[in-house]
Amino acid sequence: MRIGELAEQVGTSTRTLRYYEQRGLLRARRTSSGYRDYDQEDARLVREIRALLGIGFDLEETRPFVECLQAGHDTGDECPASVAVYRRKLDELDACIDRMQSVRAHLAAQLDHTERAHSRAAEAAATLPAPPEPLCALTQGPHPIAPPAARPNAKETR
Repeated sequence: MRIGELAEQVGTSTRTLRYYEQRGLLRARRTSSGYRDYDQEDARLVREIRALLGIGFDLEETRPFVECLQAGHDTGDECPASVAVYRRKLDELDACIDRMQSVRAHLAAQLDHTERAHSRAAEAAATLPAPPEPLCALTQGPHPIAPPAARPNAKETR
């Protein structure tokens, strides 16, 4: 099958297939007229690559799985190199999970501290005495005497 047919069958682009070929993960045979020619085994390799990329592997990490399939194994994870990649990937994920749990614990502690501080401030505000009653009319509501800017100028009234 030609590159466009393979791309359609595995749900990717011809550009991606050429990239896999450039990286040495896919080997295209050539027809007498120079067209790339692929078979179902190539489709299987591309599906394996895409499945691994889909769970977070980078392209180079797929190489041992592809090589295992190219060596004639039924699955890409039957070879020791593939198992080693699985282990390394799990170690990376465990380290990432540990860091995320540490960040989560820090954020939870910060939130707890903040909420307790707000609660103490609200309790303190509730126990404050009421403001005193106004001492005289000058300290209440609208001022009975207009402020100087609102009073007419003596020169203007003449």
